[in-house]
Amino acid sequence: MFKPKTLFEKIWHSHVIRQFGGDRFLIHVDRHLVNEATSRFAFEGLKKRGLVPKCREATFGVIDHDLSTRPGRQWDSYEPAKERISAMQENCRAAGIELIDIHDARQGIVHVIAPEMGLTLPGSTIACGDSHTATSGGLGAWAWGVGTTEIERLLATQSLIVRKPKTMRVTFAGERHPGISAKDLILYFIGQHGVTVGTGHAVEYAGPAIRALPVEGRFTVCNMSIEFGARSGLIAPDDAAIEYLAGRAYAPKGAMWDLAVADWRGLPSDEDARFDREIEIDCAAIKPQVTWGTSPQDVIAIDEPIPGPDGAAFDRREPMARSLDYMGLQPGMVLEGLPIDFAFIGSCTNSRLSDLEIAAGIVRGRKVPEGVKAIVVPGSTPVKRAAEEAGLDKVFIEAGFEWRESGCSMCQTLGGDMVPPGKRSISTTNRNFENRQGAKARTHLASPAMVAAAAVSGCITDIRKLDIRKPGI
Repeated sequence: MFKPKTLFEKIWHSHVIRQFGGDRFLIHVDRHLVNEATSRFAFEGLKKRGLVPKCREATFGVIDHDLSTRPGRQWDSYEPAKERISAMQENCRAAGIELIDIHDARQGIVHVIAPEMGLTLPGSTIACGDSHTATSGGLGAWAWGVGTTEIERLLATQSLIVRKPKTMRVTFAGERHPGISAKDLILYFIGQHGVTVGTGHAVEYAGPAIRALPVEGRFTVCNMSIEFGARSGLIAPDDAAIEYLAGRAYAPKGAMWDLAVADWRGLPSDEDARFDREIEIDCAAIKPQVTWGTSPQDVIAIDEPIPGPDGAAFDRREPMARSLDYMGLQPGMVLEGLPIDFAFIGSCTNSRLSDLEIAAGIVRGRKVPEGVKAIVVPGSTPVKRAAEEAGLDKVFIEAGFEWRESGCSMCQTLGGDMVPPGKRSISTTNRNFENRQGAKARTHLASPAMVAAAAVSGCITDIRKLDIRKPGI
């Protein structure tokens, strides 16, 4: 008898090797991505056991976390990272694993280049030693982050023992207002439902507002699944996803492409599929979002006052009070007009070409005021190259931004980029934890449009009040 299945269940059943009892299963992993920040000890463990990677052709090495992003950078430009980068280069050479090295034309943040290269495919399983591997779910893949022990096991067996997650569907109903981005959608959801609502679930995003997002916007939504407790987020593949993948280096070709597309079209959740939990979001309620505290759930619309702990649930009062103290803010304040010291456009959340196009449209013809440091770090070398071909680098540089090489950069004080103590940053990244962008640094998360607007205004700004030089944000 036919049982309707969700997108996740279809991927799950096609990748189970065996069940060990209870909810523990051995799962085949189609792609394994390793980086210099988390793989070193996994390679060492493999050597101690006298083992070699089982599927070299399915494993790809990427250098993205620790390297400097300053112009003219070399592998040893950032002294604290030299040992990790050198070890990664040697480990991949010795193991026969293809490495996307620093000067490789494909280099970039692993979660940006995996889709760019066609390593991410609908219906596939992807694992990487980084929590934001969920980004690849924007193409309908089941992708999740793993730890060092799991990296070692993956290298040795191309499989992992995992517990089957529950399923959740988050439906974004209605249409987005003009200027409301993918980042605003996911920040609003986290603000409404908290940072634990997704724990133990594989989350599928659905609804007309999700379907209307460009593929790169879908990556942003899935990227931040981690920030509400889920390990993976997925969006069913459609014509837009298929068009995005056509011609990518590692995507199927010829007759295999036709077979793959036919398979991908059968992946969306069946009409009567049941989810363990359903949540619906009314997109009409979503305005430009900015975080005020030290958790992604500490987020409000730009025109709302900062909430106070007195009116919050009991378990939220102490964290809210601590956040306000750390951020130097008071309940009742509005974020609009709050001066900033740093503006950062980059990270695996918002560093793709479309993100840079949006930001450039806002900064064009404007200037970053004195006292504000603004940085743009493209998510990959191909993104940087495309942006330069379109003249976006000149737009940013003329406005007073620093134009960098690709890498993780200021997302987590990597490669030497950080916000000094007590300074205030507005950032397109995914986390605003204490000390995330530097010791005692104060971070506000927002969309590329909002960060660009703040950079040229010198303060947090309501993008809806700004005269935009280029439409389409």
